[in-house]
Amino acid sequence: MESTATRRLHYYATFVAFSTFLLLIAGALVTSNDAGLSVPDWPTSFGSFQITPPTGWVGGVKYEHGHRLIAGAVVLLTIGLAVWLRRAERRPWVRRLGGFAVLVIVLQAVLGGITVLSYLPVDISVAHACLGQLFFCITVSLALFTRPDWRWDEPKIEDVSGPSLRELATLTTALVFVQLMLGAAFRHHGFGIVPHVVVASLVSAGVLWILVRVLRDYRGARALERSALVLAGLLVVQVFLGIASYMILVGHPAMRDQQPLPSFVGIATTHVVVGALLLAASLVLTYRAFQFTARCNEVVEPAAEAQRLAV
Repeated sequence: MESTATRRLHYYATFVAFSTFLLLIAGALVTSNDAGLSVPDWPTSFGSFQITPPTGWVGGVKYEHGHRLIAGAVVLLTIGLAVWLRRAERRPWVRRLGGFAVLVIVLQAVLGGITVLSYLPVDISVAHACLGQLFFCITVSLALFTRPDWRWDEPKIEDVSGPSLRELATLTTALVFVQLMLGAAFRHHGFGIVPHVVVASLVSAGVLWILVRVLRDYRGARALERSALVLAGLLVVQVFLGIASYMILVGHPAMRDQQPLPSFVGIATTHVVVGALLLAASLVLTYRAFQFTARCNEVVEPAAEAQRLAV
């Protein structure tokens, strides 16, 4: 009975993470279509709390109002998850993470409102975008931690290389987050493209280093191999999307002051979304590194046994 309840909690947490992913897509569509001020008031939409906007689903209103509806649903889902965790989760730190998720999504909603009421200032717009990425990471973490088979005290594979896989994965995850911050600043006209490209190079180096390390030192540890391969695959897709979206901007310099091209909207939105997946994948790999690897001065299991369990 307890196992069934645990699975249901995990499924619900996964649904919250998926709903957050949809919210990121909706937010990216708002920015890509320059629709942030299509609904000029907040928390109402044209003075109304109706599901259907008084103006109808026209122009940029469909993106901005739709974004708000999805955000409202995610707030309610997150509160529900926090309550469920409070009642059913035995680990205090997971319960606290659920409560923190509620605080973050409420702050995110307030930042979104301030962004509109302040006419899209760059600093608040970037903070709103970055907090959205952070919240997505929290929901992905909760979905992972509520898995019935999740435990930190798995048998560890000895890590004798330097830097350790834990350190390398943590640094790469931090770089991906910085990269997303710079990308948001570029989209909101706060920074140029150069810082974004420089950090993208560092992220690429970090991911490549991780992939080589995992395939060389942890062959057979499927959880680590899968995470590293997914991370590398997302990076390749992300690089091509970034190049494609920038080439469209270069080819149509007047587009920043006009209605964006549909091709740019599609590619730029996908670029943002894949960036979120890249961050989540890097975070999951970091968790896996802490779950299955350890330095030689820590308690470790025989390598063969640890690799057998890292599936």
